[in-house]
Amino acid sequence: MIHQFLDFILHINDHLSAMVSEYGLFVYVILFIIIFVETGLVVMPFLPGDSLLFAAGALCANEATGLNLGLVIGLLIIAAVAGDNCNYFIGRIFGDKATNIKIGNKSLVKKEYLDKTHEFFEKFGTKAIIMARFVPIVRTFTPFVAGLGKMNYKEKFLPYDIAGGVLWISTMSISGYFFGQIEWVKKHFEAVVILIILISVLPMVVTYIKHKTAKNK
Repeated sequence: MIHQFLDFILHINDHLSAMVSEYGLFVYVILFIIIFVETGLVVMPFLPGDSLLFAAGALCANEATGLNLGLVIGLLIIAAVAGDNCNYFIGRIFGDKATNIKIGNKSLVKKEYLDKTHEFFEKFGTKAIIMARFVPIVRTFTPFVAGLGKMNYKEKFLPYDIAGGVLWISTMSISGYFFGQIEWVKKHFEAVVILIILISVLPMVVTYIKHKTAKNK
């Protein structure tokens, strides 16, 4: 199972090409579902968002696929924003009930943790929502935690979430469209995917190292 998943990510361009050949324009729906699920369900943070967008953009550069870059970007922006909003309200609804769930004599989620989460997002949330779009796993949990902390929806979460979604989908897809036409990229697409993954997780690694360093001082 893990081997198949890794194979799909590393050879995502070939798999998407095969999907286009087999399903035609239904690939739009498949791409929409993958992006929606990755951003909308907190239990699915491992789906290949960045590499998928890059590969989709690269396929759009190939006229034989019939995929339109503008349509891909438009649909996937809707998928990303809709997914985040779904995740936000899951967190918001779950947060109201979580403090009442007990394991033995202890609450599953303490009210003080929810209050601290709310304070964090009130202070840093807008910047965090946009930046989180470009970090795997983090982008899945951010809207959930924002909902859990009852971040202001209309004034803070929604506008910055839309901005983050537009930036993420556009930059990754357009990068794939232009760089995907380069012969070296075509021949070494697997290496490019690995590079995208490494760059994506770099902020998490840096943050972890800083945290460990500060803790050991």
